[in-house]
Amino acid sequence: MDINQLIAIIKNKLQNQIDIESINIDDKSFLHKNHASDQEGKFHLKITLKSLELKKLSKIESNKKVYKVLDQELKEFIHSIQILIT
Repeated sequence: MDINQLIAIIKNKLQNQIDIESINIDDKSFLHKNHASDQEGKFHLKITLKSLELKKLSKIESNKKVYKVLDQELKEFIHSIQILIT
């Protein structure tokens, strides 16, 4: 799967399962090239979400909710994820 397909899937899943005003996903994989933990086909993503629903939760609970929605993608295509909620 390429990064654009993955981003489209992530946006769709998050928007369908969480009330989100806006979402931005950045591919940060280039920051980890040539590291020992770098894996072919696994991406490092930064997800910025504007969501009143998530903002009302604790940081841990909001992150858990995002991780639950993206469970399959985390297992198969995402090596590292950074979540920012505004």
